[in-house]
Amino acid sequence: MLAIIGGTGITSLEGLIIERRQVVYTPYGAPSGPVVHGIYNGKSLIFLPRHGYDHRIPPHQINYRANLWCLHHVGVTNILAFAAVGGIHPEMKATDLVIPHQLIDYTYGRFHTFFENDPESSLNQPVTHIDFTDPYCQTLRERLIQTAKQIGLSIHEQGVYAATQGPRLETIAEINKLEKDGCDMVGMTGMPEAALARELEMCYASCAIIANPAAGRGSPTITMAEVEANLKIGVTKARQLLAAVIETF
Repeated sequence: MLAIIGGTGITSLEGLIIERRQVVYTPYGAPSGPVVHGIYNGKSLIFLPRHGYDHRIPPHQINYRANLWCLHHVGVTNILAFAAVGGIHPEMKATDLVIPHQLIDYTYGRFHTFFENDPESSLNQPVTHIDFTDPYCQTLRERLIQTAKQIGLSIHEQGVYAATQGPRLETIAEINKLEKDGCDMVGMTGMPEAALARELEMCYASCAIIANPAAGRGSPTITMAEVEANLKIGVTKARQLLAAVIETF
């Protein structure tokens, strides 16, 4: 079963025929909202917006463990996560789509694992180290890349995602540091989402939408009007890719 995690700009899935909404109770508290079961482009899928259906949950307060646990609980095996990001690499322009292949985690204070000494955890066990060499599922990444080629949609086939804490945007100096670290884009929700999916053995890949040039790479001030205008175009491309890739399942 495929699940779509919607980010900023994708709090609902236009064209989704909703069959039912399911409230899932997890050992980690409430997820971002009810899980939506539906039909999209003739295929069954599950949809969950990480910021909530009213887009009110900031990145650092998202209950990532509850979100991933509930998707696993309802039978999800593949996750395609959409996210709005800032572009650091000069070739990654506003409204572009990127399929990240690597990430660097700069977040802090988030519950980032199911494997901990918690008597309430259904996954409680001795110390466990998952392999996270390649943080994204290569099979799903390749499916996205090949689908984009087939429909003539221009995308960036790889990129390093910097996951920052938020909710504020970054300073120019911070972006300069991220660039020196090898990051191509910056977002606030890529971790611990990717690692939690790996712990639950779900195939996870991301489609990043460049919403704006990162600090110091474009306009002197990043405005929400600019972000929203770019996202409108980028989300249209993302929906085009989703409609095509789901046919491959």
